[in-house]
Amino acid sequence: MKVVTRFAPSPTGHLHIGGGRTAIFCWLLARHFGGEFRLRIEDTDTERSKQEYTDSILASMKWLGLDWDGDLTYQSQRKDVYNAYVDKLLASGHAYYCECSVEEVEAMREVARAKGEKPRYNGKCRERGLEYAEGRVVRLKVPTEGRVVFNDMVKGHIAVDVSELDDMVLRRADGMPTYNMAVVVDDYEMGVTHVLRGDDHVSNTPKQILIYQALGLEVPTFGHVPMILGPDKQKLSKRHGARAVVEYQQDGLLPEALVNYLVRLGWSHGDQEIFGLEELVKLFDGNNLNSSAAAFDPDKLQWLNGYYLKNTPLAKAVELTKPFIEELGLSIEGKNLEAAISLYLERASNLKDLAEQLKPYLQNAYDVIMEEKAVKAIDEQGKEQIKNVLALIRDTEFSVENLEKVIHDYVETSGVKFKLVGTPLRSALIGLAGGPSIHLIMFALGKDETIKRLEKALTM
Repeated sequence: MKVVTRFAPSPTGHLHIGGGRTAIFCWLLARHFGGEFRLRIEDTDTERSKQEYTDSILASMKWLGLDWDGDLTYQSQRKDVYNAYVDKLLASGHAYYCECSVEEVEAMREVARAKGEKPRYNGKCRERGLEYAEGRVVRLKVPTEGRVVFNDMVKGHIAVDVSELDDMVLRRADGMPTYNMAVVVDDYEMGVTHVLRGDDHVSNTPKQILIYQALGLEVPTFGHVPMILGPDKQKLSKRHGARAVVEYQQDGLLPEALVNYLVRLGWSHGDQEIFGLEELVKLFDGNNLNSSAAAFDPDKLQWLNGYYLKNTPLAKAVELTKPFIEELGLSIEGKNLEAAISLYLERASNLKDLAEQLKPYLQNAYDVIMEEKAVKAIDEQGKEQIKNVLALIRDTEFSVENLEKVIHDYVETSGVKFKLVGTPLRSALIGLAGGPSIHLIMFALGKDETIKRLEKALTM
């Protein structure tokens, strides 16, 4: 059997991390078994669905590396397909027309509540044999006895008595199929074999299984993953640092770090924490999905991103950082960006932070803001050291090795402690008393800029 999974977001907002995690799980399961991963846009809510959200969701999927197979499906374009299946159920006697108003149905539910029973539609029109008429809905004729049983990939054995369910609406009075009807038809026509989704859909699964059975279709395997909680074990929200996938991208996170982190929020392979994408595909077979909710930890995500960032090849890091440098309004023309980035790659937690740390190297010498410690370091004694080193480097060919030797030899021969040389030099060069090695800073700035900044410091 070819494994086919799907992800079906609604374009009523950006892709949030809960949805992103579900998409990753579905993608990994399909790729592990060499199957297909399908993408469906559930845009039947015409008032709230927006093209900008669809575009954002697709962009986030691509950024995460989640490619899909086949054509992109839009539910809004498939009304006739859904209704053809509703008509099949009507023809086979598994569905019927109902003319009860919303108010009448609510009154039925109130009566049931008053008796301490499950609030449900009482089946008034079930055996009336009504024909089509404007304003009538179509309901599924749910079996009168028995249980709906399925083995959930995450939660295990689940059984629901049919007395807990009522004759659900399949087609509304306006002719639009309901969510559960559309999902069953879509999943069947897409050949979906495994439905992995959030556990807020557990209550929909028995209803959908009944529709599958009424249509005589094979029921897929279901798996419902718990929601992601905040550090305080409450529902995850923005105050916990949870945002849309696109916001993490804008904040300078790497997609491989976010994928790694989200996969571990609900799945495990021993105690291993760090996984490359190829390794995840190899290991993720749908087992070891956690049945309890995991807590989101923003600090751990940043730590993991820092790990991936410092292991990013330098040339790639340069390209990834450029857009964030542009956001700061800085030019990289004529700058040794690779040398500058190499100084901070292991120190930065994300690309945005990395770009911020590069500001002293990319700004005009007179725009560099000096911290208080740096200003104090350029006193008369500091200026003396700057003047001496400046004289030595004017005729020096700028290379890491040459500059390191010049600084080392000067400290050795002058008898001055390195701190008394390094601190004023670093302060003059990047406006910070602490930071990378002096010779590396000089090399990253280049000869002309280094000399200009040291000369400027002497005029302070």
